[in-house]
Amino acid sequence: MKTIEIKGSLRTELGKKSSKQIRKAEGVPCVIYAKENNIHFQAPEIAFKNLVFTHEAHLVDLNLDNKEYKAVLQDIQFHPVSDRIIHADFVQIVEDKPVIISVPVSVHGDSIGVIAGGKLSIRKRALKIKGLPKDLPEHIPVDITDLKIHDNVKVGDLSMNNIEFLDINKEVVVTIATSRVAVKTEGEGEGEAEAAEGAAAETPAAE
Repeated sequence: MKTIEIKGSLRTELGKKSSKQIRKAEGVPCVIYAKENNIHFQAPEIAFKNLVFTHEAHLVDLNLDNKEYKAVLQDIQFHPVSDRIIHADFVQIVEDKPVIISVPVSVHGDSIGVIAGGKLSIRKRALKIKGLPKDLPEHIPVDITDLKIHDNVKVGDLSMNNIEFLDINKEVVVTIATSRVAVKTEGEGEGEAEAAEGAAAETPAAE
């Protein structure tokens, strides 16, 4: 998994008033949940661009007042109107301790069902997994090549080396749904077959 560096500074004051001032200055109030003491800091909103607006998960090197912390993003909050980042939570990681992280799903392959007119429906855009930092993937690959219409891939169908999936096994990740095109194609096929049978019945048998 790739690593992104975010530089920030420790917060000397906490509370709503301080957080509001940070946001006004285009910063983001943040916290690192560590084993001993939680660490409150702030970082420029622009520093989150490559961490948040991406289809891959990343580890994070937090450089705070020249002290580094390795972490993963646990949660991020956006303003309901402006979509600006208003808060971010990180969890400090240790190389020999398992980490729980949400990783994006990456779909690949040309589905048989889609080629036949079906529609790809992605039910889960990300999955929660657990593993050592060195084993964490940037995304979860899901191959849909062999999926026909009405077929699906569930969490329980997926596996990766040294990775534990924490979502319910029965949850559907992707499915190939019937579309109007597929229904129409099926209907036309049935109509053509019926017409052929009717024509055969009306044709006099050869003597």
